[in-house]
Amino acid sequence: MSPTGGGWRRYDHALFPVFHERFEEKWGEGTAPFLDPSVYDEEQPRPRAQWINVDTGAAVAVVPVWEDDSSARSFAVFYLPPNGGIWVLRPPGLSSYVEAVANGTSTNEEAVALRNDSFRKAVAHAEAFIYG
Repeated sequence: MSPTGGGWRRYDHALFPVFHERFEEKWGEGTAPFLDPSVYDEEQPRPRAQWINVDTGAAVAVVPVWEDDSSARSFAVFYLPPNGGIWVLRPPGLSSYVEAVANGTSTNEEAVALRNDSFRKAVAHAEAFIYG
């Protein structure tokens, strides 16, 4: 099921709080620190991408996700249907990466390249879902 059609716009500002609200409503309080808008400041992981359908109110977001190990991350694609709920859209292929450490080593450059590649794949998956 693809939400194709007009009305989709990229929105590269603050993450919509409804992603966090619906995720925790479905999977429990404290399960989505990566979606909590109160912890998203300039030191939180980037990049992120977000779209909203101005006609239906649906939304899609690509965000870095982490659990216990904050250096090991992956990108997830979330879809908010206009009638409530939240879907996790799993991108095909590798979407995991290790957070780069600001020390200027080649390992850091490789980590940044892997993160950027993972992000591009997740965004391509989100755009294929949105635009068909």
